[in-house]
Amino acid sequence: MTKADIIEKIVLKTGVARKDVSASVEAFMEVIKDSLLENKENVYLRGFGSFIVKHRAEKTARNISKNTTIMIAAHDFPSFKPAKSFVSKMKGE
Repeated sequence: MTKADIIEKIVLKTGVARKDVSASVEAFMEVIKDSLLENKENVYLRGFGSFIVKHRAEKTARNISKNTTIMIAAHDFPSFKPAKSFVSKMKGE
């Protein structure tokens, strides 16, 4: 499912204009991105899941093609953890 598909389904369910729904979806995604990127703040959506910032420490890795050792810098990355109720519905419980 693409963003356009999501927008279309919301338009059909709510009857709100496509332009308004598109702006809302874009704003929703922008707020989540800003929260994770700029504020390093997790986003919790009860009953759906959490968008969280995880941290990876610096580590040593190997470049197999050149047979050299490289350092991978510490960095943050986004992650999604589904809510327990969402997971149980997916399992059919």
